[in-house]
Amino acid sequence: MTVLTYALIGFGIPFAVYLLVQKPLREYFRMRGARVVACPDNSQTVAVRVDAGHAALTAAGGHERLRLESCTRWPEKAGCGQECLTQIEAQPMDCLVKTQVSRWYTDKTCAFCGKALGGVDWTEHKPALRSPDGATFEWSAVAPERLYEVMATHAPICWDCHVAETFRRERPDLVIDNPHSSQTKP
Repeated sequence: MTVLTYALIGFGIPFAVYLLVQKPLREYFRMRGARVVACPDNSQTVAVRVDAGHAALTAAGGHERLRLESCTRWPEKAGCGQECLTQIEAQPMDCLVKTQVSRWYTDKTCAFCGKALGGVDWTEHKPALRSPDGATFEWSAVAPERLYEVMATHAPICWDCHVAETFRRERPDLVIDNPHSSQTKP
């Protein structure tokens, strides 16, 4: 065997594997995550998860088929016809919780410092909220099916203010500077 043959094998096999797994992997990552949809049974907001592994395997065969992995109405309604999948098929990225939260933050400012929030960084500085009673918490603490309710009643805050407020709440004995003491809280 020549060097050219080894080179073709060395590049050809990984390229062929890439071509085989590209579509299933893309579909797997596209279908991951919690989604909010209107349940066709009662028109209430529910949180669902698509079986991303099944979507990837069926996409590999050329005939993508979606099915639910979980729903907040299960186990009571586990035998439903999963008609809500038509909403996901029509707009798979729009019903993702992360997409909904990111859109909500786009034109908002921090309720504490007034900084424009803009895009959401889901890896390092996750979005946070201030409840009507003043407590702060991350979106990960919100049940997806309560997404719209929380958006209507809570205020967005930046990561820095969330960290500072959490520290003030959890360790008041270590707080020396309290910028909210001389002014009314927003």
